[in-house]
Order: sequence, then structure tokens, then C-alpha cells
Amino acid sequence: MSSNKYEKFDVKVRDFCGKTKIFFIVILSLVVLSVLSTFTGVDIALEFKGGTIITYGYEGDIVEADVEASLSELVGSGVRAQIGESLSGDTKTMTVSFTSTEGLTAERQAEVTDTIQGMYPDANLEVLDSNDVDARSGGEFFTKCIVAAAFAAIILILYIAFRFRMISGWSSGVCAIIGLLVTLIITYGGVALCGFSIDSNFMAVILTLLGYSVNDTIVIYDRIRENQERCNGMAIEELVNISNSQSLRRTLRTSITTVAAMLTVSIVAGVMGVNSILSFSIPMGIGIIAGTFNSLCFVPTMWVFWQKKRGNTKVQFVKKKKKAA
Repeated sequence: MSSNKYEKFDVKVRDFCGKTKIFFIVILSLVVLSVLSTFTGVDIALEFKGGTIITYGYEGDIVEADVEASLSELVGSGVRAQIGESLSGDTKTMTVSFTSTEGLTAERQAEVTDTIQGMYPDANLEVLDSNDVDARSGGEFFTKCIVAAAFAAIILILYIAFRFRMISGWSSGVCAIIGLLVTLIITYGGVALCGFSIDSNFMAVILTLLGYSVNDTIVIYDRIRENQERCNGMAIEELVNISNSQSLRRTLRTSITTVAAMLTVSIVAGVMGVNSILSFSIPMGIGIIAGTFNSLCFVPTMWVFWQKKRGNTKVQFVKKKKKAA
């Protein structure tokens, strides 16, 4: 192809569509890996499964891993210990979470306290708070999140179908949602492989990506729509290559800035020992990287593949007639 015909677009045109098979193989591999990550043992947070949370005040030093190992052997279920400080800042605190559908009885909680006290006799251990978490409330929250995600997907398909009806709206809407679904699956795989729990932070990441990830796809669709008249008669692959190339710099700058912010937050949280933030910032960074790849490489080439299957191999722009005054 001669580069002269691209001079009017004032951009270096990259051949995205020529690498369609590579993009599809990469996405398929990541999706399969993400699905298989489920078998590594995904931790469902206590707020979704139910259980008991006990908060202790103590002095000195306590090793979380040792407490988790001893209590897991005692109660026979998942245990998570997290060190913190009281609001006054004078007392160290340790929150111990037990995953259980029925919670721990008072007798079992007393055994837990005695076990920790036996491990650290000089810690002056004191029970500050004890709560049972009903799995039904967590299940209701999870269900509402799924309903919200499904509703958002339907609205997005309808919006994109109407907004981009000039470029075969329904197919563009469905391709965008498939790309979003792939982004969410890869994000889930990242969470599982990193050993994070499926908790409220994960749901916050999913709901954030619903809007963030589709944004880049819509920008590219806008470019495709705007370039239709200028690319009239060209192969549909050329239309997408030009539109993608025009959007590349802007998309990468936005994504790199956001990923850098998440990386900075992750480093600071790691240094400060605030692990609860890591379960948001790292999956969010993974989701943004996956979403950027999908928006630039997977969704547009999938849309081209769809159009060619329908016999639309050339750009056919029909200019709207202006209404008579």
C-alpha cells in the first residue's frame, strides 16, 4: 500500500488489522489462563461467605502468619489476621477473621483468645470487639453488583448501537461488551494469581472498569465514524488502522498515567503495610492494561472480522441529505 494516500490524515498508520490472528491468540491465551487460575484456589472474602471477626488490643509484637497457622489448625477453617492501630493510636490492634457459614460460638472464641494468649503471654491481649457476619447480606451485595454490571452492559450496548449506527451499531455495541467482558475475566485472573480475595475491593474494581474500559473503545469508534467519509471506498481494514493510529497516542498517555498512579499507590501501600489498598490498586492496574489492549487491538479487529463475515469489505459512506428549509 502506498503511504501517499495516508498523508491527509497526518498520522503514521500502523497495521493493526494485519496482526488480527496474533491479537486473538493473545486474548484467548489470557482468558484460558484466567479461567484456569480458578483452580489455584480463589479466596472468597468473609463478607461474601460469612463468619466471625474478632478485634484484639495488644502490646509488643505479634507475627500474623504464626497466628493464622495456629488458629487455622484450631478451628479448621480459613483464618486471616491483620495488624493495625486503634483510633487513639495508643494501642496496637489485630483483627482476626474466620470464614464460617455459622460463625464461631462463644466457647470457640474463648479458645481462640486463649491460643493467642498462650503464644504471646506478655502481649496483654484484650478483646475489643467481636462480630458475626451473615453470609446472606454478602450474597445480596454480590447479587446487586452482578445485576448492576448486567444492567450497565445492556445500557452500553443500546447507547453504542444508537450512537454508532452509521458504522453498523449493533455489531459495534456487542464487540465493545465482548471486549469489556474479556477485560473483566483477565482482571479476575490477575486477582486469583496474585492471591487476593474476591471481596468488596474486587467488586469496586469491576464496577470502575465498566465505565473506564469502554471509554477508550468509544473514542476509537468516534474516529471510525468521523473517518468514514474521508476513507470512502477504502478497505475496511484501512479505516480501522487509520482510526486506531490517530487514537493511539491519546489512549496510551491516559492509560500510562493511570497505571503509574496505581503503581505509586501500590508501592506506598506496600511500604506502609496497608495491604487492603493493594487488593484494589493492583487489580485496577491489571484491568487498565488489559482494557487498553482490548480497546486498541482486540475490539476494532474483531469488529472488522464481523463486518467482513457480513460481506462489508469496503467503506461505503452515504452522506445524509439535508432537510429543506
